[in-house]
Parts: sequence; C-alpha cells; structure tokens
Amino acid sequence: MSVLTQLSFSIQNSPRWHESVVQQPEILQIDALPAALGAVVTGFDASLPQSAESILKLKQALQDHLILIFKQQHLSDEQFLAFASYFGAIFKPPVDVKVLATQNDSGLPPDVVPVSNAVGEGDYTGHGELTPHSDHHWTPQPSSASLLYALEVPQDGGATTWYNTVQAYADLDDATKAEIQHLQLITYNPFLRFGGGVHPSYRFSDQEALGAAFPHPLVRTHPESKKQALYLDTHTEVEVVGYSDQKGAALIASLREHIVQDKYRYQHQWSVGDIVFWDNQVTLHSRTAFPAEQRRLLKRVSLAGGRPF
Repeated sequence: MSVLTQLSFSIQNSPRWHESVVQQPEILQIDALPAALGAVVTGFDASLPQSAESILKLKQALQDHLILIFKQQHLSDEQFLAFASYFGAIFKPPVDVKVLATQNDSGLPPDVVPVSNAVGEGDYTGHGELTPHSDHHWTPQPSSASLLYALEVPQDGGATTWYNTVQAYADLDDATKAEIQHLQLITYNPFLRFGGGVHPSYRFSDQEALGAAFPHPLVRTHPESKKQALYLDTHTEVEVVGYSDQKGAALIASLREHIVQDKYRYQHQWSVGDIVFWDNQVTLHSRTAFPAEQRRLLKRVSLAGGRPF
C-alpha cells in the first residue's frame, strides 16, 4: 500500500463506535513520573475507539508532562496509525528535504516508520548511540509530536532518554535569556552528511552549507501551552544567524552543555507493548547503543507541525 493511502485505509477500517466498546475517560489514569518530565497512562487501550473526553484529557496531559507512556498495548500498524491520527495530521516533509525513511519513489517517508536495526524491517537507525535531538528540526515545518511503539527490544541497551527543554530554558540566567530571545538558528540536514566524512556540530563561514537552510527561533514558543523552550539539538550541525563564527559557536556550546544536565532528563527502558508519545517541540530525545546482534524494532508515527515561532 502506498504512503498516500495508508492513513485513509487505517481510519476506514478502525473500529466503529456502535460496534465496539468506547474507551471511557473515567478509567483513564495519568500519573506523573518522579522525573523532569513524563507521565504513565493506565486504564487505557489504544485499539479502541476513543471518546472526545479521553482524547482531550490526553492532549492536556501531553502539554503538562511533555511525554506520555502507555504500557502493554497490542496494535497492528493500521491500529497504531488510526490512534495517532486522533492527535493531528501525519507529518509529511517537502519532497526535496530528506528525512528518516524517505522513499526513493515518492520522496516521502511512510506514515508508519520502522525504527530498527532488524533486517527487512527498515534498517534505518542501526544499533549505535543517537545524540539528543528533536525530529525533523531541519525542515521548514518540523513535526509537532511523535509516537513510538515497541515491538522488539534488545536485552542490553537501547534505552531512550528525553530532555525537558522548557525547564532548561526557564533555568537560564536573565542575561542569557535576553541575548537569545530573538535569535534564529539554522539546523542543517544531517542526512546529507551520511556516508562518512566530517560531521561538524557548528557551521563556520568557511564551510560549505549542504542543502536548504530554514531559520527557526532558538527560543521556541509552544503554539498551545505558550511555554517557551530552547530549540536546539546537541550535536546536529547548526549556525546562529547574524553572529560571528566564534561568538555563535561559543553560545551554542554553552547552551548544549546546559540542556543535557541530569535534572532535565528521563530515561525510558523499553518493554514490548510500550507506546511513548512525546511533544517534539519542547523536548529532545536520544538513544543508548545496544549490541548489533540483538534485534530492536519500534514503529514511529510523527504528527505534522507548523512553522516554529
């Protein structure tokens, strides 16, 4: 099935309210984690038709906690996609901007992306460490959120850590906040540097710029909660618009060191059946390495976002 019809098929074949038990909001429980962000949702079945009350409760909880964790879910790709679609449109980048799992024929990723080292199931992310980042940061309209569903997990490693960039921004001193409040940052497409060679973390003026450049605010405002957050990956190649090389690189290095403090993080040890739903606009996420011979297969659905402001 093509990427253009997968979502329509999933919604068309999702359970009908009159034929199924509808998820009831009164048995849905949301408990905050003892960490900088995150909450666990219990009493919930993502395969059921969802009431308006349940979806609104989950949307508010995502604003409050930035990531939501659903345990022991059992979903097909179509059920997973249908559940994700309650929260927004599915992310589709411009066909000329490469992202994870971009298909050669369409220039687009599939609606459900295998995040895997398992042969035949995507092979997109390997088994190595992934540094803290927000998805699709280098696109003109980055994704607003993602849901990641675990089907196979390694015995060792492969944990995912999320970082609260709202709190990281709030804790900055007033002078730094004043300096960065109206700065714009270009994040360059990391997929254009795959295949070896140099992977700079800051672009200096004597270095070639690969691909299009889409400036976004360094301090991003959430379109719903109005919270402000640092909008900066820790290792992806960036450039502060209008700053000299030395001044921009020093500022970014300082902010990156600040973001990754333990007090801003939550590390998730995956179990089969977990779904983690996170706000991609005000968090970063990373992954620990795991042995190449151990299989790891998760499925991701990303939701569309607007132009950052």
